[in-house]
Amino acid sequence: MIKFLLKVVVFAAAFYVLTSFDVLPGLEVVTDPGGPLGEYGAYLWIGLIFGVVNAVVGPVLRLLSLPFLLLTLGLFLLVINAALLALTAAITEHLSVDGFGTAVLGGLIFAVVGWVADQLLDH
Repeated sequence: MIKFLLKVVVFAAAFYVLTSFDVLPGLEVVTDPGGPLGEYGAYLWIGLIFGVVNAVVGPVLRLLSLPFLLLTLGLFLLVINAALLALTAAITEHLSVDGFGTAVLGGLIFAVVGWVADQLLDH
């Protein structure tokens, strides 16, 4: 549980860096500083939704797409990660992804961020 919560914080920080410094144009987080979540709460909320989507929907999609993963030697994981990011944007109104290319690049970045977080949190 602690590892999951730390990954949520890491994902929230990644969303903050990507959107604040405009690293990935087309990925936008809509914050309302006066709202119930506040500015940083919106990032934590998106990180939580993305973490839950990755933990619940991700393994199911990977299992169902196993033939495509084998045929493409794992490159289909980029499409799965893009779909997970797009699903997160569809669930929450605080995140918007402008197109499939942005979703693929964002999925690649978040796959690397998740892998690094797993490596750091396992040791």
